[in-house]
Amino acid sequence: MWMIYGATGYTGELASREAARRGFEPVLAGRSPAVVAALASELGLPSRAFDLDDPRALREGLAGVAAVLHCAGPFVRTSAPLVTACLAAGVHYLDITGEIAVFETTLARSEEARQAGIALLPGVGFDVVPTDCLAARLAAALPNATELALAFASDRGGYSRGTLKTMIEALPNLGAIRRGGRIIPVPAGYAMRRIDFGGALGERWAMTIPWGDVATAYHSTGIPDIRVYTAAPPKAIRRLRRLSLLAPLAIGPVKRWLQRRVDRREPGPSAEVRATARTYLWGEAKDAAGHIVTARIETPEAYAFTAVSAVEAANRTAAGAVQPGAWTPSKAFGADFVDGLPGVKSEPVVRVA
Repeated sequence: MWMIYGATGYTGELASREAARRGFEPVLAGRSPAVVAALASELGLPSRAFDLDDPRALREGLAGVAAVLHCAGPFVRTSAPLVTACLAAGVHYLDITGEIAVFETTLARSEEARQAGIALLPGVGFDVVPTDCLAARLAAALPNATELALAFASDRGGYSRGTLKTMIEALPNLGAIRRGGRIIPVPAGYAMRRIDFGGALGERWAMTIPWGDVATAYHSTGIPDIRVYTAAPPKAIRRLRRLSLLAPLAIGPVKRWLQRRVDRREPGPSAEVRATARTYLWGEAKDAAGHIVTARIETPEAYAFTAVSAVEAANRTAAGAVQPGAWTPSKAFGADFVDGLPGVKSEPVVRVA
């Protein structure tokens, strides 16, 4: 038996419905008994309600559970108590974070996880399954690579309330790269480049962002210099760079005000967008001799992909398919994990220099 915590949030509900569609029977959990019970009743699944801030309730809530898929962010505030509880209870932990700090702190607990006999698997959604698998493939094709660039773009879509709140929580940190094996803070839109995403998108301008792979790709590949990009028009990049001057003003009260404003938005991309939008990913690895390899992957819309990927990862982990320790997706399931998910199209690695 496994659990989805945060089951009634935007992405948590998508995962809950995906699990029910596939005939799985996870326990749906969250803080609000009535809201969780209503969704569980609709889907014919069991439910539990407990708060992550209550250690005793948390311990009781995990009783009899083999694994928990954590979907309630911002994970920088919610992941640590649940990870600690899972280590104490012998319960496998997975989440859908994209936050660099959460990846670093969770992966740093690998020895604790081995001693507890459990797996810790942060980032089993769109953050960072496809890019992590892409990074692993590039590293395998160019074993002495010293530089890695990853990028993604979508033909349509948007962000959920939870994602936006997480982005606000990260303020004033607007950029990060990895250089010489160390994560370095950089300004928003620190670097720009043209990237050929292939498919319907073709070549686009892209800018660096503090995506989860700045943390995870190093753990997966050992490549010391890593940058992650997302497509954006040059005008938008210049605007972001100007707005970043105000980022130091984003202290606690300002963050809370911004997050309350987010609550007035739509929960996330519509069902029509999730069903039809596509996301395009590109990667490039270089070595000191100037050799270069590239590859591309195309996936369904990011939130639709996350629901499928996270449920598949949780079900495999609950079944004992992952060794104890803290792992990135490609380390836990292999670089071909993404190819087994519906709607994914991968191109082979190409040597271009």
